[in-house]
Amino acid sequence: MSYDVIIVGGGFAGMSAALQLARARRPILVVDAGQPRNRFAAASHGFLGQDGAAPAAIMREALRQLSAYPTVDFVHGRAASATGELDRFEVILEDGDVQTARRLVLATGVADTLPAIPGLTERWGQSVMHCPYCHGYEVRDRRIGVLANHPMASHQALMLPDWGPTTFFTQGVVAVDAELSGKLAARGVAVETTPIIEVLGVAPAISGVRLADGRIAPLEAIFTAPKTAPASDLAQQLCCALEDGMTGPHVKLESGQQTTVPGVYSAGDTASPMHNATLASAAGVMAGIGAHQSLIF
Repeated sequence: MSYDVIIVGGGFAGMSAALQLARARRPILVVDAGQPRNRFAAASHGFLGQDGAAPAAIMREALRQLSAYPTVDFVHGRAASATGELDRFEVILEDGDVQTARRLVLATGVADTLPAIPGLTERWGQSVMHCPYCHGYEVRDRRIGVLANHPMASHQALMLPDWGPTTFFTQGVVAVDAELSGKLAARGVAVETTPIIEVLGVAPAISGVRLADGRIAPLEAIFTAPKTAPASDLAQQLCCALEDGMTGPHVKLESGQQTTVPGVYSAGDTASPMHNATLASAAGVMAGIGAHQSLIF
């Protein structure tokens, strides 16, 4: 069948968009590959009413609630390609199934690329994290390291002393001038210019890090901003413009979460330089409303 809206991505953003459209009684399809960015995290924090809940549990409940609406269909699978224009979009799934819709919402998230340091990847989302607001409280009063991976990493280093004693590992990425040195000192942040070459301990825990000169620095948690890129190339296939963010490119938006292509909306991490569950959900609400109102007006 043909739908009013196909939503690609069933995470916080996609399901929030779907809920608005379901309640507007519009026939919609949610396509989800089941590979959310937060699948490595045991709990989601800072999300009002869901603080401490497992992301998978939140999404199971979201699916249960959405399934009560008769105009909502779900497909577990990956959207391989998308083409078309306003009122005539076509999405081809990886299994060859073809679905059509008048509007699209892309909520496909981003893929993370961590620094190539042994021991980081297996701890990602557990003791190696990216968001102080999402995970800082859980490592409060522990020894925290900030691993520089982009020029603005010092911003993270200045924030984290609110949660625990912090060391800023510049990794040759950030030059600490007199002004920055003064700010870090005022916040009690230690600065280490010798690069980390290995994370130590029994994963997912961290006992310390090995530095390039052989020294061992004791640590219990690491924050770093991975390089990010859209997890799907559907936006590029549809000729949606991208713009550069702090950690990588994201879909460029106009008003109401619409992309630069009429009829294509986007929400969540794939369309924002700020990555947070609450922000993704709110953007999904706006994308769902934007898509619905475009069908009317």
